[in-house]
Amino acid sequence: MKKISNVFWITLAIVFVAVAFGFITPNRFEGITDNIQAFITSTFGWYYLILVTIILIFCIFLIFSPVGLIKLGKPDEEPEFTKASWFAMLFSAGMGIGLVFWGAAEPLSHFLAPPLAEGGSTAANKEAMRYTFFHWGIHAWAIYAIVALALAYYKFRKDEPGLISATLKPVFGKSMEGPLGTVVDVLAVFATVVGVATTLGFGAAQINGGLSYLIGIPNNFLVQFIIIAIVTVLFMISASTGLGKGIKYLSNTNMVLAIILFALMFFIGPTILILDMFTDSLGGYIQNIINMSFRIAPLNEDHRSWINGWTIFYWAWWISWSPFVGIFIARVSRGRTIREFMIGVLLLPTLVSFLWFATFGTSAIETQKSGIDLTQFATEEVLFAIFNHMPGSIILSIIAILLVSTFFITSADSATFVLGMQTTYGSLTPPNNVKLTWGIAQSTVALILLYSGGLQGLQNALVIAAFPFSFIILFMMLSLYRSLTKEKKELGLYFKPKRKEKKA
Repeated sequence: MKKISNVFWITLAIVFVAVAFGFITPNRFEGITDNIQAFITSTFGWYYLILVTIILIFCIFLIFSPVGLIKLGKPDEEPEFTKASWFAMLFSAGMGIGLVFWGAAEPLSHFLAPPLAEGGSTAANKEAMRYTFFHWGIHAWAIYAIVALALAYYKFRKDEPGLISATLKPVFGKSMEGPLGTVVDVLAVFATVVGVATTLGFGAAQINGGLSYLIGIPNNFLVQFIIIAIVTVLFMISASTGLGKGIKYLSNTNMVLAIILFALMFFIGPTILILDMFTDSLGGYIQNIINMSFRIAPLNEDHRSWINGWTIFYWAWWISWSPFVGIFIARVSRGRTIREFMIGVLLLPTLVSFLWFATFGTSAIETQKSGIDLTQFATEEVLFAIFNHMPGSIILSIIAILLVSTFFITSADSATFVLGMQTTYGSLTPPNNVKLTWGIAQSTVALILLYSGGLQGLQNALVIAAFPFSFIILFMMLSLYRSLTKEKKELGLYFKPKRKEKKA
């Protein structure tokens, strides 16, 4: 059997054309992506909101359903990784750079320009934290969870190839082994390349911002090019060591650095206020989750623009990352039950994200309220500007740069494995030359997006790449429902045990 599939060559060709177009005519490339992104968000914003809410409801249903007892693997299989390592790996892959990049910047932005309240007010403070929790909360992890569950279930329990197309066989049958299946996998791989490249772009910008603020290095494309080139070499070395060694070691390193940075910020910052804001924001999030899940503001142009730029962008980001994160989480979740898997993936990372944003977001808003104007700094420099007004600012900045760098390597490392797997017929040991190719490709896409449109270019690419894959997620849910319903009957799993017939 051929080792490299057609998906590899087709997707690589698409990526090459996009990169060439962005390099030759960057302004035109930016203009076209701007227009496509605007069309998708204005025309299909309602679709994104409804889709992601349906995904969340389906995940919650699976937790309480009898199918939650079904194991992702054979009945006697045990989990490959400890719960601590499992959590560290899925968290590092799932959020990573984004937490550091947006940890202080997003709550601050919402505080100054909230969707409903008056900017800078007490109401804006509460709304800022509530919406940040919403964007990084259970909805995001539900998207990851459903894709990961489908892949793990069909790969480890049904012995199907570890491909996105294989999860759709219960709906489309044998056609998934032909051209239609190739189209599905190409869309998944392309969404992954763009999703990961976008995050790498954010990471390079943040590292550059930190170095610029710390030691005066220019904050420009040339420096970001050098950063991406260096990190590309590092994550390719890591990828060649294999999943068990490289990614596990880096994920654990990430967690240690993240805990250190979090603890320092928590105790140096306004500790009691952070705890108060966490509690209050969690309550506000739970109280308003339904309203926020469906709010599209059709009669308020400014509010609708805010939702397009934030909520729809985030839902697209999570969707575009879901093939990559889903495949990776599936790979490290073998042997766990569906219920254990869903609870672990949905709740633990969500609570940690909330604590993170409560800590960094509250510190950012309080710094702004103290009279220090943080709006003068670029998004990627905000965190370091806050550090500058705290004890031990140099140490905090160094840890943050190291954390972004290791998150950068972990995300790219994991992505090269996933892309290699998806383009070698689902192989769990893709060749190093394939992983090398994808490593270079995703770094090149990140550079082109930064070159042609900066951070806005990154956001445009995400929304565009996520749109076609969102329909695939819908069919994945339908496929899962059919298969799990069938297996539930075969195993005799019910909400209530059937009554035994009385003997005559």
